[in-house]
Amino acid sequence: MSLSNQSFSLPRRQRSQRSVGSGPRKFVFGGFISLLLFGAIVPRLSFLQITEGALNLQRAEENRVRLIPKRPERGKILDRKGRILANSTYTYSVFVWPIAQKDEKWSQTVDVLSSILKIPEAEIQERVEVEGHNSTSLVRVAQGLTFPQVVALSERMSDIVGVEIDKEAIRYYPHGELASQVIGYIGEINEEELARQQKKPYRLGDVVGQLGIEASYEQKLRGTWGGNQIEVDGAGRIVQILGQKLPIAGEDVKLTLDLDVQKAAEKALGKRQGAVVAINPKNGAIIAMASYPGFNPNWFAKRVTEKQWQELQNRKFPFVNRAMQAFPPASTFKIATAIAGIESGKYSPNALVATSASVHGVGDWNGAGFGVIGFQTALQWSSNTFFGRVGVGTSPKILIEWAKRLGVGERTGIDIPGESSGFIPDPAWKKEVFKDAWYPADTVMVSIGQGAVQLSPLQVSLIFAAIANGGYKVTPHLFQSDQPDDQGRTSLNLKPKTLNTIRSGLRAVVTSGTGQALNVPSIPPAAGKSGTAEDPPRSSHTWFGAYAPFNNPEIVVVAFGENTGGGGGSTAGPIALKVLEAYFKAQKK
Repeated sequence: MSLSNQSFSLPRRQRSQRSVGSGPRKFVFGGFISLLLFGAIVPRLSFLQITEGALNLQRAEENRVRLIPKRPERGKILDRKGRILANSTYTYSVFVWPIAQKDEKWSQTVDVLSSILKIPEAEIQERVEVEGHNSTSLVRVAQGLTFPQVVALSERMSDIVGVEIDKEAIRYYPHGELASQVIGYIGEINEEELARQQKKPYRLGDVVGQLGIEASYEQKLRGTWGGNQIEVDGAGRIVQILGQKLPIAGEDVKLTLDLDVQKAAEKALGKRQGAVVAINPKNGAIIAMASYPGFNPNWFAKRVTEKQWQELQNRKFPFVNRAMQAFPPASTFKIATAIAGIESGKYSPNALVATSASVHGVGDWNGAGFGVIGFQTALQWSSNTFFGRVGVGTSPKILIEWAKRLGVGERTGIDIPGESSGFIPDPAWKKEVFKDAWYPADTVMVSIGQGAVQLSPLQVSLIFAAIANGGYKVTPHLFQSDQPDDQGRTSLNLKPKTLNTIRSGLRAVVTSGTGQALNVPSIPPAAGKSGTAEDPPRSSHTWFGAYAPFNNPEIVVVAFGENTGGGGGSTAGPIALKVLEAYFKAQKK
C-alpha cells in the first residue's frame, strides 16, 4: 500500500496536543500586552506613592481632621496713661454646627431658636446657608443672650441638634460716645469685605474694625483664631474631639490721647456741631480729637436695634470726623499769609501797610480799617485789608506756594482713615472751573482764608504747631511710639525774624486783641488767633487756635464750630480755653 493512497490523520490525543501546541504564541502575545499595561501603571503608582505620597497623606489627614474655629479676644485700646478706651466683655452666644444638622430635625431646631431668641427663621437659615450645610465651623446665630434665654435654650437641648451655647468676648467701649470717630467700631465681615480680604485669615462671622483706630490697627488688634480639632468620618460625621488650640488674643494698642483732655474737649464742645484738636507741636502726637455729633460704638458690638438706627439717622453725619474735614479757615489762615509775605522778601518783619474800609471789594470787619499798621497789630486785630494787600503785593503764586508748603491741599498722613486733603485755589483751577481770569480780589480772598480755601481743624493745628515749634512741619499721629520729638518732622526753613514777628502778633491777640478770653491765670501765658468764616445763607463758622506756654509750647489747641454763628474769639475761644485748662491741670497731677 502506498502512502500516497492512504488518508493521513493523527490520533485524537495527538490533535489535542497539536492544538495546544499553538498556545505559546498566544501566551507570549497576551503577556506582552499585560507587560505594557503594567509598565504604564507602575510609574504612576510610583509617582503617587513616592513623589506625592506625603501630599496625599496630608490631604487624607485634612479630610479626616478638621478645626472648629474659636474667635480670639480683641486687643485693648488704651490712652497714653494706660486707661482703657476699648476692651472686651463676655456674653452668651448661640452657635450651630451645620454639619451636625439632620434634615428631619433642622426645621424643629430653627423653630425653637427663632421662638426663644426672637429672630426670624429666614435670618437663621440665611446665616447657615452662607457658611454651607457641610461646614464644620460654628455659625453664630445670636449673641448677647439674656439669662432667661440661656435657661430656655438649655431646657430644650434634647429637642435640638448641633446647637451650642458658649461665652464669647465682644467689644466694649466703657466711655460710650467718647472719641467715637477716633476709636471707631467693629462689625461682622460681610461677603463683599470677605472677597476683598482673600489673602487674609478672615471667615464669615469674623469681626473687623470699621472706622478709626479699630480699622487702622486691625491686624494688631484682631489676634489669632483657635478652636477644637475634631475627627470626622467619610460622611463628615463627628467621631471624636482630638484636642484644642487656644486662640491668641490681639495686641493692645496704646494711643497718644489723654482721657482727661479728651473728656474736657467733648464737654466744652457740647452739642455744637464742630471739632476740637489738641496736639503736641513738637512731635505731632494727638492729645485730644473731638467731633460732634458722634455715635455709641457699643451699639455695633451687638445687633443694632431699630430704635438705635433711627437715632443715628436723626444726627447729622455722626460717623464723619469733623476734625479731619475741610472748611473755610477764615483768619487763622492769615498766619500763612504773614509767612509768605515776610519769607518772600516783599515785606520786612517791620513793614507798615495802610488799611482801609475795603480792598478790591473785600471789606475790613470793623468797616473802617485800622490805619497804618504792622504785622503784630494786624494779627492782633485780624485786619482783612492789611493781609489782603500783603497777599496781592506778595503775588498769588508765592502765596499759594507757601500755603502748599504748610500742608494746605494735601492729607496730613494721620494714622486713621477718613481725612480730607483740603483745598487751595489757583489761577489754573479758576480758569478750568469758571472759565475766568484770576483777579486781585481772588488773591485777597485767599489771603484772609475765605472763598474756595478749605482746611481741616487738624491742618490748621499743624500751621500753629509750625509757629510754636520753631518752624517744623510735623506728622500727626495717634499711635504712641518711642520716637524722639525730632523724628517725622520737616524744617520749613523759616527765618527767626519771621517766627518772632508772628509769635509776637499771636501773643498780642490774647493779651489785648480778639482772643482775650484766654488771658486768664488758670493757664500759662498763651498765644492764639481767632477766625470767623462767612457761610451764607447759614450762620458763620467760628475758629480759634492757640498754643501754650508761650515761651516753651507744649500743646496746640484748635476749636472749630460749624455754622455756630458769633465770632471766633467769643464762641470758639472759650472752648479752646477749657481744653488748655484740662491739659495743664492734668500736667500738675
